[in-house]
Amino acid sequence: MDMQIKELPPKPRLLLVRLSAIGDVLHATSVAHNIKLFRPDAHLTWLCSPPADDLLRGNPDVDEIIIWDRREFDTAILQHKFGKAFRTLKEARRLLKEAGPFDAVLDIQGLFLTGLLSRLTGCQRRIGIHERHEGNPLFMTEMAPDIDDPHKIRRYLTALMPLGWQQEDFVPGTVLKLDPDWAEYARDFWQSHGLDNQKPLLMVNIRTTWPDKHLTPKAFGELVAKTTLPENIQLVFPGAPGDKPYIEEPLAYLQEKAPEKAARSISIAGETSLRELATLIKSATLFLTCDTGPLYLAEAVGTPTFSLWGPTLPTIYGPLSPGHHFYISPHDCKACCRTKCPKGNACMEAIKPEEAAKELAKVLKNMNLIIE
Repeated sequence: MDMQIKELPPKPRLLLVRLSAIGDVLHATSVAHNIKLFRPDAHLTWLCSPPADDLLRGNPDVDEIIIWDRREFDTAILQHKFGKAFRTLKEARRLLKEAGPFDAVLDIQGLFLTGLLSRLTGCQRRIGIHERHEGNPLFMTEMAPDIDDPHKIRRYLTALMPLGWQQEDFVPGTVLKLDPDWAEYARDFWQSHGLDNQKPLLMVNIRTTWPDKHLTPKAFGELVAKTTLPENIQLVFPGAPGDKPYIEEPLAYLQEKAPEKAARSISIAGETSLRELATLIKSATLFLTCDTGPLYLAEAVGTPTFSLWGPTLPTIYGPLSPGHHFYISPHDCKACCRTKCPKGNACMEAIKPEEAAKELAKVLKNMNLIIE
C-alpha cells in the first residue's frame, strides 16, 4: 500500500474519523482546517462520539457531524455482550450510509474499531496513518507516509498527503466556536459563586483520564500552597462529578497550610459541560494542569497554561501555539506513553511541588501578576 497521490473529484465528500478523546479531537481540528484550506469545495463530515462531539458544534470547517456513542460499544465488549456490540455497529453503519457516499475516508484515530467503522462506510478509498495501534491497516486501502516528527497534530495531518497536500503547508487549525454570549455566561457564573471576574483567576485542574499522568491531590495542594501568588488571585478547581472527592484533598491542605489561599478557593467539579468549561477557561488568567483534555480546551480558547508532564511530553502532545509553559519531570524514566506505570507513577512522583511552584511563580511574574 505505497502512497500514490490520487486526485479528488470536484466538490469531494470526505469523512474524518476521530471518535475521542477531548485533546485528540481538538488536535484533529487541524486536519479539518487544512482540508478546507486545501480544498475549499470539499464537504467534510466528522464521525465523533459524545461528549467530544460538543467541541465540534459551530466549527466552520465541519459541514456535518455523525454522532455515534462508542461508549455503548466499549461497555458491551467489556461485558461480553457481543450481540449488543454488533447492534451498535449496525447503528453506526446505518448512520454512515445515510451520511454518505464518501469519496475518501480519513481515519486518523488508527484503532481496529475506527478501521472497522471506516470499512462500514462502503467507501473504496480509506486512508490511514502510522500509529502504534495494531489491526487498523487491515481496513485501509492507503497508508499515509510515516514521518519523524512525533507531534500528534503533524502526524494526523499526514492523512492529507495522499490527497496531494504537502507537510510543509502545516497550519495549526484548532477551532472551538464558543456561543456569542460566552462572556456574559462566565461573568454570571463567577458572580453566582462569589467570585469577581475582574480579578485574576487561576484554574487548577488536578485530574486526568490516565491515573499516571497527574500528581497526587496532596501534591497539587502543596504546589499551590508553596507558589507565590498575587494577593487578589482567585483559585478554581474544575472537574467531572467523580473528581469531587479528589479536589477536597488539596482544598483541605490549603485550609491547613495556606488558609488565606483556601479562602479564595472553590470547586466547580460536575457543574459544567465541556463547552461551558471552555467558556470559563477562556475567562481565566492562567490554567494549571497536567496533560489532559482541558489543557487543549485552554489552548483552543487562547488561555495561557502551565502544565506538568511525565509519561507524555509536550513534543508529542503539547500545545503548538504560543503562551504555554511546560514543566517536565526530571526523572530518567518518562515519555513512555503508557496509561499504567509499572514503576508506581515514578516520573510524576519525581516532580517536587516546591520546584514546580518556583517555575509557576516565574510565569505569573512574567505575566505581571506578581510585582516585587
